Amino acid sequence: MSVGSGDILVPGLVDLQINGAYGHDFSSDPRSMWRVGARLPEQGVTAFLPTIITSRPEMITQALEALHDRPPGYVGAEPLGLHLEGPFLSPRRPGVHDPALMRSPSLELIKDWMPGVAMMTLAPELPGAEATVKTLLQAGVVVSAGHSAASYEEALAGFAWGIGAITHLFNAMEPFSHREPGLVGAAFDSKAVAGIICDGVHVHPATVRAAWRLLGPSRLALVTDAIAATGLSDGAYRLGDREVQVQNGEATDSVGHLAGSTLTLDQATRNLLAFTGCTPAEAVAAASSVPASLMRLGSRSDWVRFDEDLRPLATIVADRVVWER
Repeated sequence: MSVGSGDILVPGLVDLQINGAYGHDFSSDPRSMWRVGARLPEQGVTAFLPTIITSRPEMITQALEALHDRPPGYVGAEPLGLHLEGPFLSPRRPGVHDPALMRSPSLELIKDWMPGVAMMTLAPELPGAEATVKTLLQAGVVVSAGHSAASYEEALAGFAWGIGAITHLFNAMEPFSHREPGLVGAAFDSKAVAGIICDGVHVHPATVRAAWRLLGPSRLALVTDAIAATGLSDGAYRLGDREVQVQNGEATDSVGHLAGSTLTLDQATRNLLAFTGCTPAEAVAAASSVPASLMRLGSRSDWVRFDEDLRPLATIVADRVVWER
């Protein structure tokens, strides 16, 4: 396919990391995942991982209950399971997560979180990480390295255990250095799929280009890390227990740390095309077939019809048109 050639039909987009949208925050109101999911087809999204940031165990339990309590007659993007972004994160790289709620990896905790968890982000350098990763993998959970101060060697060890992804590459991890490549360098040397927030704010377009050249079209997955402000105007919003201010579409906490994004997945696709000069087919794959392959979705009857500018015209979930422009 090519831009300018007319309408195109492509596999549905899959968002691996979305905290909320359209005024709803999953980490404070988990049931809102269904209200957001009903609107995600507007972006061409046909499947998603409702993401719960570092929270108290009872909130994770509520999120699992919400996931299993499917509303009657629900029509929208399919929630594939929770993405738990925490609590097994490094207090040295918390981002906007609350370090007071972070814990070392625990087999006792995770047994209460399955089934229902599809992906977990953790810091591989933490005590107990290896046993936890291996147990999660045995349960079919995709494990992603993120919010981590891991050295290059510690990160490579995690990939050897079976960690298959990296959460928002470059963000909330040790910066890449020519002497200390850290998790970023290990990601480039691994076979893991790297999620990236392609909004031009979290990662500079030149850095997106470099990552694209190093990872190739089969290992870069576009994610939004979207928050409640997505699809709405600037203002004050919630991300878990924290207040987030959005100005000119950029979300920050009270001390100026980036706090998720207001990105949509179709816009991320257009951004990747603009930032890297990749083909439209490669840009779409980074938001569809690459994340779908990571989640082992197999054959699905989910499609999006784009116009020549990669803007959604219609979205099909399980052979049913669920949204049209």
